[in-house]
Amino acid sequence: MPPADQGPMILIRRLRQIMAERGTGQERLDRIVRQIANLMVAEVCSIYVRRQDGSLELFATEGLNHDAVHQTHMKRGEGLVGLIAEQAEPVNLSEAQTHPAFSFRPETGEEVYHSFLGVPVLRSGNVLGVLVVQNRTPRHYIDDEVEALETTAMVLAEHLASGDVAGALGPGQTAATTRPGVVKGQVLSEGIALGHVVLHEPRVVVKTLLADDPERERARLDAGIETLRLTIDDMLARRDLAGPGEHREVLETYRLFAHDSGWINRLQEAVGSGLTAEAVVERVRNDTRARMLRKADAYWRERFRDLDDLSDRLLRILVGRTGTAAGDALPDDTILVARGMGPAELLDYDRTKVRGLIIEEGGASSHVAIVAKALGIAAIGQAERIVESVEPGDAVIVDAESGEAHLRPSPEVIAAYADKARFRAKRQQRYQGLRDQPAVTRDGTRIALNINAGLLVDIPHLEESGADGIGLFRTELEFMLSPNILLKDKQASIYRRIIEAAGDRPVVFRTLDIGGDKLLPYLRHDKEENPAMGWRAIRMTLDRSALFRAQIRALLKAASGRDLRVMLPMITEPSEYVRARAIVDDELSMAARFGWPAAARIYIGAMIEVPALLMQLDRLFAIADFASIGSNDLVQFLFAADRNNARLAGRYDSLSLPVLRALAQIVAASERHDKPVTLCGEMAGRPLEAMALLGVGMRSVSMAPASLGPVKAMVLSLDAAKLRRRMTGWLADDMSDPRAELERFAAEERVDLGRT
Repeated sequence: MPPADQGPMILIRRLRQIMAERGTGQERLDRIVRQIANLMVAEVCSIYVRRQDGSLELFATEGLNHDAVHQTHMKRGEGLVGLIAEQAEPVNLSEAQTHPAFSFRPETGEEVYHSFLGVPVLRSGNVLGVLVVQNRTPRHYIDDEVEALETTAMVLAEHLASGDVAGALGPGQTAATTRPGVVKGQVLSEGIALGHVVLHEPRVVVKTLLADDPERERARLDAGIETLRLTIDDMLARRDLAGPGEHREVLETYRLFAHDSGWINRLQEAVGSGLTAEAVVERVRNDTRARMLRKADAYWRERFRDLDDLSDRLLRILVGRTGTAAGDALPDDTILVARGMGPAELLDYDRTKVRGLIIEEGGASSHVAIVAKALGIAAIGQAERIVESVEPGDAVIVDAESGEAHLRPSPEVIAAYADKARFRAKRQQRYQGLRDQPAVTRDGTRIALNINAGLLVDIPHLEESGADGIGLFRTELEFMLSPNILLKDKQASIYRRIIEAAGDRPVVFRTLDIGGDKLLPYLRHDKEENPAMGWRAIRMTLDRSALFRAQIRALLKAASGRDLRVMLPMITEPSEYVRARAIVDDELSMAARFGWPAAARIYIGAMIEVPALLMQLDRLFAIADFASIGSNDLVQFLFAADRNNARLAGRYDSLSLPVLRALAQIVAASERHDKPVTLCGEMAGRPLEAMALLGVGMRSVSMAPASLGPVKAMVLSLDAAKLRRRMTGWLADDMSDPRAELERFAAEERVDLGRT
């Protein structure tokens, strides 16, 4: 065998030449085993490929009987080859036949060979096969030989995963990493999307394995590790990440791993073998992943996910690619896949090419979900292990109706979903035909259907959907997308564009609802144990009155001669409304005194989302101009259940008696005081839930633009008075399942719930 520092380099160069040569996949594999045997001075070299059922098939050999190729199959875990595949670790034996796992196969003629070295062929932690060398003379292979074979297996893995080598497989068979699969998640934005995977943070494909200058690679690796550590420290120091939560725990885990001596030592040992810095990271990651993913302990499997992500970050630092795929040339049918993503990052992409989004984090009320809805992108969150389950370019179907992602689907599944997508498009066309039709129930009740918005990109949806107005404009979203605080004039410019685009249709501006999980990087915010119930929304803006005054001045200036509707979030006590109104009145007086532009009339409303306000409704409606129900937070607080916690997603129902009775109580108070009330949470966007809202007496709701068509179809087919009479009786009784009762009513009355 050539010297240890030259053997792997010569072998890999020769392998690349072979793969570039003409011939069938089988012919190339035959040349590969001959070349490995020659350079490693081995009498036998064999390649076993792992099949879908976990078995291993002899695909090519130099030294064993050629008639055994494609005839010898080892069951899952059978023999030394099966042991290597299961443990994902090398086996080095001087007397293979004495090992308890040895399985004699007479058709191979291997009984004359004693020494045995086998290594797993790994790609992304998955075992694609096993590479084996054997000799007649009993001996242990030295560390340099093991290292050389493992390095060779890295190159072979890429070839086995390629289309060319796959052509050598049996008819109808595929390598294990290309199997179809289904990942379940939570619907963030409804829709059906068929397309191909683009990783939000592109995965680095390591192509250069051997170093020309090992010392330079060691220096690059050390510099990369130092940059990684500094990056993590910077993220932990950011104010918008300062609050408690899972993101903080992940970053702390990253910091521990980045300083872990065991991980660093493995990297430095590998770089000493002559690999490039990138190949070292990939090599150590593959070895660790293969072992960790086979452990039964869920804790260690979860820790490896952190280490895997850290390795990806280090690879991107080494190749100088620390950005996202937003600046790349995207396919026209892009399905973005990410561990997590912020709303600004999604807006960076060419929205004409992004059809779907799948992320491992994020709930239905997360900010990226809000943006996905605004852009009409089918999106799924809480999709566990999605990043490590796909490769760039994989075909994928996003079913954001059932909350499933179909990976590498079969032609039959693709055909079925293509039909489903066409059906959905036809249904949307039917809803589009209702755009200019007023939302009037069968018994003549007019219902106001509004849309929720928060970004300038939302505004075209007002016309496209045929909405009656904007029932909720989340002013904090523009603040969250800005690197610096929005000054008064910039705010006024944004608000003016919204008002002008709406024309005669009303717009309700919610004042800043920041704090909790909506932190601004340029505003200091102390750590809180329960941020959702902490210093946020009106609590923060009353304490920071300069911030509140600046926004009110911007809104007054933007309205300039028009009516203005402003809503105050998270009111807990009527006294908070009184304090905020006094500030607004003071700003109006100043505008009149100094001749500043101001609204013709201003209406100040309160959001009802804190349960304490349910006990003070008459006091509130006596002083407020209108009210809006924030059902997302109200339901969350009623059940003391974090709406972004996937484990609690099925623990409560928004159509339960406590919720419906609370809503009926609010409507009754609004009717007593003759004050308008609307609802602008997720409930309003689902036809059955929207039907229940009308049943408790609500006559105005606000939702995502894509939901307006299905809800309008429901309204047009409903007898609202009949439903209200029925629900009044239900709410007086302790019925066990309001959802089932509503489903039965809809079936009896042929209410269109958008399911056919």
